[in-house]
Amino acid sequence: MNFNAVFGMWDAELFRLGPIPVDHLIVTQWVIIAVFGVVAFLATRRMKTVPRGAQNVIEILVEKVNSFFGGMIEDERARWRVTPILCTFFVFILMSNYSGLIPGAGAVEGFQPPTGNWNTTLALALCGAAAVQIIGFKQNGMHYLHRFKNPINILEEVTHPMSLMLRLFGNIFAEETILTALLVLAPFMIPSAIMGLSVLLGAIQALVFTLLTASYLGSAASKGH
Repeated sequence: MNFNAVFGMWDAELFRLGPIPVDHLIVTQWVIIAVFGVVAFLATRRMKTVPRGAQNVIEILVEKVNSFFGGMIEDERARWRVTPILCTFFVFILMSNYSGLIPGAGAVEGFQPPTGNWNTTLALALCGAAAVQIIGFKQNGMHYLHRFKNPINILEEVTHPMSLMLRLFGNIFAEETILTALLVLAPFMIPSAIMGLSVLLGAIQALVFTLLTASYLGSAASKGH
């Protein structure tokens, strides 16, 4: 069985980990995760009561995310529970979207932003769907099962991650395809304008994905269930 054909990965294989081929897509995700992890470690390794420097910046960002995305979640305890995953979604998607704008990235054979591949967006959507169910049970206990008595609610639980996956993948893939075509047709002026627009669209897509996930988490955490 051809792993690349089944999972839609690029053929630009770099090396293998046993039977699993590792390509530019996976390496890019590893780099993003490593950068994210190193920054978080350096900012929090010496926590102080009165934050300064990197710790202060990180705490401000977390509080802003909690107040912005968490506004859709009424319960304060639930809000702080989901803030880490919402922060992670936003930063990872934003960095993934922008990775395709790195100078020279387009010249690398097989390179694409991780979010321009449906494998990545599907994994993100499934993580979000799992978080929704976990927070639903944590906030409502077994009473949360009453939600699934209605077939419409069951359908929603399936369509929500699918819509998140397709929306993010479709927008980033289309953007990369158009930018690549323009680089061939007009390699100087037009791509520069498109890249400027890509910076804005990359942020919007990260924002939309995180906002919708926050909305689904808020619905699951609601005591109305």
